[in-house]
Amino acid sequence: MPASRCRPYIQLQPEDRVTIASLRQQGVGIRAIARMLQRSPSTVSRELQRNGCEGPYASAAAQGRCHKRRLSARPARKLDPEGVMFGVVRHCLGLRWSPQQIALTLASIYPKGQPYRARGWA
Repeated sequence: MPASRCRPYIQLQPEDRVTIASLRQQGVGIRAIARMLQRSPSTVSRELQRNGCEGPYASAAAQGRCHKRRLSARPARKLDPEGVMFGVVRHCLGLRWSPQQIALTLASIYPKGQPYRARGWA
């Protein structure tokens, strides 16, 4: 069986975006940038389309858009680490309670509609 030529995907780093911005400003093509970064031309092209803006490609703005997109793709936490309920859960776990016991206790202490029941707790 032939060896696979596929490499694992590694996300673009801020330094890569700075390099892309610099090379694009110099008028270097997508394929040449991809060779310099040792990336696929489609990766560079996709980066320019997704994170570029009107006008020249700016690395700081592109990094910000990438970061914002990553955060919005993740589901909201069900339990806020800064909230009151987090302390209750931590205490109950210290008492070696089961998740079911903790859930029932939280439901009785903090019924639905309470301000502490934010972020999707059922």
